[in-house]
Amino acid sequence: MGDNPDFDDEEIKEEKTCLDLGKTNPSKSVDLEEQIECTSIPNVNKDNTTTTHLYKRRWVMVFLFSSYSLCNAFQWIQYGIINNIFMKFYNVDSFAIDWMSMIYMLTYIPFIWPVSWLLDKKGLRLIALMATAINCLGTWIKVASVKQNLFWVTMLGQFAGSLSQVFILGMPSRLASVWFGSEEVSTACSIGVFGNQMGIAIGFLVPPILVPNVDDMDDLAYHISIMFYITAGMATVIFILVVFLFQEKPEIPPTLAQVQARSTPPEEYSYMASILRLLRNLPFMLLVISYGLNVGCFYAVSTLLNRMIIEHYPGEEVNAGRIGLTIVIAGMVGSLICGIWLDKTKTYKQTTLAVYLMSFVGMVVYAFTLNLGHLWVVFVTSGALGFFMTGYLPLGFEFAVELTFPEGEGTSSGLLNCSAQIFGIIFTIGQGKIIDHFGTFAGNIFLCVFLLIGTIMTAFIKSDLRRQKANHLAENQVASKQAGHPQEGLSQPATLKDIKV
Repeated sequence: MGDNPDFDDEEIKEEKTCLDLGKTNPSKSVDLEEQIECTSIPNVNKDNTTTTHLYKRRWVMVFLFSSYSLCNAFQWIQYGIINNIFMKFYNVDSFAIDWMSMIYMLTYIPFIWPVSWLLDKKGLRLIALMATAINCLGTWIKVASVKQNLFWVTMLGQFAGSLSQVFILGMPSRLASVWFGSEEVSTACSIGVFGNQMGIAIGFLVPPILVPNVDDMDDLAYHISIMFYITAGMATVIFILVVFLFQEKPEIPPTLAQVQARSTPPEEYSYMASILRLLRNLPFMLLVISYGLNVGCFYAVSTLLNRMIIEHYPGEEVNAGRIGLTIVIAGMVGSLICGIWLDKTKTYKQTTLAVYLMSFVGMVVYAFTLNLGHLWVVFVTSGALGFFMTGYLPLGFEFAVELTFPEGEGTSSGLLNCSAQIFGIIFTIGQGKIIDHFGTFAGNIFLCVFLLIGTIMTAFIKSDLRRQKANHLAENQVASKQAGHPQEGLSQPATLKDIKV
């Protein structure tokens, strides 16, 4: 391997083992607590050993993903954060503009099932190509929609962006598992989510700057078109980069768990059987609901932020965007810290519960301080809320993968995101109506109630870390083999009950 330019001794982790790893038959009713049978893995090297490697180009893959996720996420909030301006330009009511955000949530629900199947059957590269192509198409449709009577065209462009998002949201955990080692997989997942959060942050910050609240419709159309052209240019460049640089998977898997996953013949995989197993997984289903409650609250706050800020601080469209930016930037810091913490400690349940509880506390503080009349207070409380609420996103993904291994990461992530979209629509419509009739305080307390429910549900999730168990099982078998006891742990099918986490 020394003469292979793809490898570097300082950057590549190599583990050589003569081992039998578990091969799970997903078509059966499989419970990892019962058994993962160990069967022979095809040899990689001439000396009949199995090798794992970490490639430098894994960082290129996660950077490309983060880039197109950023471009797509920017479009989600670019209408809502200047809600009043687009209402005036297209002569529609606030609920119509709210749907420019909620269409991202609605589209996800029916399309996630075929996209998850496609991810499991065809892999990462096809999903990345479809995501960037549809995203690019949507941005150019918006360029053609800058006329006051073409609201339906801009809605069509937003629908294309929402369809592209279906190919994006479930990718971080799958990308991290396929390309990254077990000691950095949570950090890699956080970086993947980081791109989405950065896009939302830019979506909060840039539209109020590029599109000022002016009365002249021709001038306003010019500013809107500038924003749309910039987005289309970025989307086009990213699509070209993905076509030429994005790869399906590394030649040699990065972890022993991935060696095991690759050993399962495709014909033995059943997507529907996988879905049914997940639906019967009680800890995972509790996480699905609690994740949906938390992220649904974030979607509602983001969509309605402009309305809440303008109600208490008239004429502060730019600061509304900056407050949104503060929420997401703080969340990005929280995501990275949580990802690094998980890689170091593997305390998935404890960290998820602590962050969820602090999200609830942050929402309560935000609700009670929004109407005090001091913008600096809103910035501080919003930052604290964002640190925990947005920082929770990668925690949910990684905890789900642990609870559901060896099921496909795309499937488990898809169910999490589907829950988030459903609750996002419910909370956005519900909070919007409450704000219209009872004010922003009542609307925010409405969200606090559901965050409290989600915190309680998280406390009842059993910490069944299946991916960690699989890795520990493989490592124990390797150690036994290298210690000269080939029969120990290998002569009989190994069970995960042998490992206590």
